[in-house]
Amino acid sequence: MPLDPSRYSPVMCLTRDGLGLSHAAQAARLCSAGALWIQLRMKGAAYGEWVAEATATAAVCRDYGAVLVVNDSVEVALASGADGVHLGSLDGEWRGARARIGEHRILGGTVNNMEDARRAAEAGCLDYAGVGPLRFTETKGNLSPVLGLAGVGALLAQLGKIPSWVVGGVEAADIPGLRGAGAAGVAVSSALYRDDRIEANLRAFVDGWNRVATRVPAHLSHP
Repeated sequence: MPLDPSRYSPVMCLTRDGLGLSHAAQAARLCSAGALWIQLRMKGAAYGEWVAEATATAAVCRDYGAVLVVNDSVEVALASGADGVHLGSLDGEWRGARARIGEHRILGGTVNNMEDARRAAEAGCLDYAGVGPLRFTETKGNLSPVLGLAGVGALLAQLGKIPSWVVGGVEAADIPGLRGAGAAGVAVSSALYRDDRIEANLRAFVDGWNRVATRVPAHLSHP
C-alpha cells in the first residue's frame, strides 16, 4: 500500500441493475472488450443473491485477469472471493474494514466533500478514493451535491497521495480536465451502456485517457 495506479485500468467499470443482463454477464462483456477493473454495484438484493452474483462475477474477472471490487459490503466481498470492497462514507468505518479484509485486498472509499477527504487522508488505510459526483447522474439514489471540475480538483488536492477515480456522470470528453486536475482515473456506469454499445463506449474512454499526455501530478508521485 498505497495502490499503484499503473497496476490497474484508469477506467473503472461499474455494473448496473435493470439492464436485462446479469452483473456477471455485464462483467464478461466489459472484460472481453478490454476492461481490467470492475466494480459490482447491486442495490437492494437479498444477501444470498448478492453473494451468488458476486461469486460469478469474481470468476469472470479472474478468467480475464481483471480486478473486482464489491460496492457496499465487506461481507459479500469476502464471501465471493472478490479482490476488494468499495465503501461509501456511510457504509462502514474504513479502518474497521481494513482490519477485516487484510492488507492484500483493495479498499476504496467514497469522497463527496471536504470532510470526507479529510477523513480519508487521516484514516491512512484507503488504497483509492472515488471522488464525485462530477455532475448529476440518475444511477445513484440520494445523490450528494454535484461538484463540477473545480470541486473535484479541490478534493483531489485535499486527498494528497491517495489515487482517486472520479465518478458521477463522467463522459469521455471530461478526461483531459480530470487528468489535469490530478485524477488517477474515472469510474463510469451510464455512459458505458449507452445505446448498448459497450465495446465502443469503453474504447472511447480508454482511448481518451491514453491520448492525454502521461504526466503524473506531483501530489500522486511516490517518494
